[in-house]
Amino acid sequence: MKAHSGINAGNGMTAEFGERLPALARMGYASRGVIYVVVGALAALAAWSGGEAGGGQATDSKGALLELLQAPFGKLLLALIAVGLLCYAAWRAAQAGLDADHHGTDAKGLAVRAGLGISAIVHVGLAVFALSLITGWGSGGQSSGDESSREWTAWLMSQPFGRWLVAAVGLAIIGAGFAHLVKAWKASFVSRFDMNADERRVIVPISRFGLTARGVVFFIIGGFFLLAAIQQDPNEARGLSGALQALQDQPYGWLLLGVVAVGLAMFGAYSLIEARYRRIQVPHELR
Repeated sequence: MKAHSGINAGNGMTAEFGERLPALARMGYASRGVIYVVVGALAALAAWSGGEAGGGQATDSKGALLELLQAPFGKLLLALIAVGLLCYAAWRAAQAGLDADHHGTDAKGLAVRAGLGISAIVHVGLAVFALSLITGWGSGGQSSGDESSREWTAWLMSQPFGRWLVAAVGLAIIGAGFAHLVKAWKASFVSRFDMNADERRVIVPISRFGLTARGVVFFIIGGFFLLAAIQQDPNEARGLSGALQALQDQPYGWLLLGVVAVGLAMFGAYSLIEARYRRIQVPHELR
């Protein structure tokens, strides 16, 4: 009898989580959207200033969280973002482990689901970083995205076949960038949105621009990982802020960075659009 009650209680908790999953996913998309809008705004400011002192600097998600901390009611805002990131990680875990979006179990589906699982882990780490800023654990000691990339690259290179592992990471990131470009070109995201024709005319161009910009950034980041593998030098690896800095260092870099900055802000808008319009499918196991 007690065992039966325990099973019912477990099923009830699972069903309750399933009922809340759409709300958790939407809060997660909104949190990711806010972060990318800030990243894009800071990159645009850096492009506008041309790298002049006090004019702003392109940064990554961690830098965006640091910037949000300085805003009025920054700790409260950051706490909400941290909760949202954990919600997003839970949704990504459901997409990866329970195949909420029905990607399937063929090679392509498993690759997509693996990427979603990695995304869940990354966003848990980002949430922990946000909480560390609120509590003061790591206000000065946390690694930037570029430093983390180099540290992970150095660790991978210390493993057997490490050079090839780093190259595989680079190719995987480039593959993710290519997937973003295909998604933008085909506008396949529309099939998961509940919106009318008037809304579609506004939403589709914004989403395409945002996805394209993020895809380009992934290509650059993946290229740096490949360069690190070829030269066997972990210091060549870069994250988002390093990729944006590389754009700024090119001829007419202010223009390149400015275009990508607007695109990243549009990707933030795309995430906010997902928070509002995306169809969230609850896996059968959670019903």
